[in-house]
Amino acid sequence: MLEHRSKSLAPKGVFYYRLALSLAGSSAVIIISLACGMAGYRVFEGLSWIDAFVNAAMLLSGMGPLASPQTTGGKLFAGFYALYSGFVVLVAAGIALAPVIHRFLHRFHLEQGRN
Repeated sequence: MLEHRSKSLAPKGVFYYRLALSLAGSSAVIIISLACGMAGYRVFEGLSWIDAFVNAAMLLSGMGPLASPQTTGGKLFAGFYALYSGFVVLVAAGIALAPVIHRFLHRFHLEQGRN
């Protein structure tokens, strides 16, 4: 998908297309993770959809849940979802920033080759 270091820098249009694709992929990862968190809170804690959304979104953003889990299953789910959420934030950021980092490093490599 990305050009090799021996190739020239991709045009801005290609870069923006790659950036849009990576942002869409990153958003998809977050939306799927949020949906799984909502379903987990709904199943294990019996929360309404809006309460499940708020708790899953707060955990996914790193803020922590609003409601304390009351059941053993809910506590286990919340703990594992919190661990998963920390990983997902890193993965989503990596997906979103990959084209930017690649372009920066590629440009740096091209400039190094000119000296």
